[in-house]
Amino acid sequence: MGNEDYALANNSFGLTTLRNKHVRVRGEELRFLFRGKSGKQWSLALRDRRVAGVLRSCQELPGQHLFEYREADGTVRAISSSDVNDYLRQVTARDISAKDFRTWAGTVKAAMALQAGPEQGGRKTIRAVIAAVAEELGNTAAVCRKCYIHPRILEAFAAGEVRLTPARNFCSKSNSRPPSKTPRRLRRSSRPSMPVSKKSPRI
Repeated sequence: MGNEDYALANNSFGLTTLRNKHVRVRGEELRFLFRGKSGKQWSLALRDRRVAGVLRSCQELPGQHLFEYREADGTVRAISSSDVNDYLRQVTARDISAKDFRTWAGTVKAAMALQAGPEQGGRKTIRAVIAAVAEELGNTAAVCRKCYIHPRILEAFAAGEVRLTPARNFCSKSNSRPPSKTPRRLRRSSRPSMPVSKKSPRI
């Protein structure tokens, strides 16, 4: 997510510390280019008319921060990582943070890669999968294994017990067909972006 002190000290940015200069909006296309944690350069492209409209509105607000909002008294404030985490706890009624979503994503990626691997229980496969997931998340392999992949996934693979099953179809019998349109997804050259509300950004 990023915090302001880290951004200023290291000249690197996370979601909530991005500046207007880090994204270009043209029509419904967005292009992100910024220096992230550990000095990694991120280049992302996204096509979404709704998201483009929201970010265009954000950039029209005074200030350098990309994600800002205007309070009732007209004061413009930047959205912080604490704002995001407070919002997540409020809407889920659970003690969670944005890090939980990152851990979930890393665990799912690792589980899928391990199941598709050439052998169950191979240490070489585990190391390769951790390295690949770490590359996607922008972390070192050691940090990824310790913080972003649930240990039970690695334990299950080592025991030859990784078995993923398709998610159940919760569509009703009267409307059993899935939606005809799938959401346009991020064309990833690094990591996915956070969903953005249709309305002006508020916490």
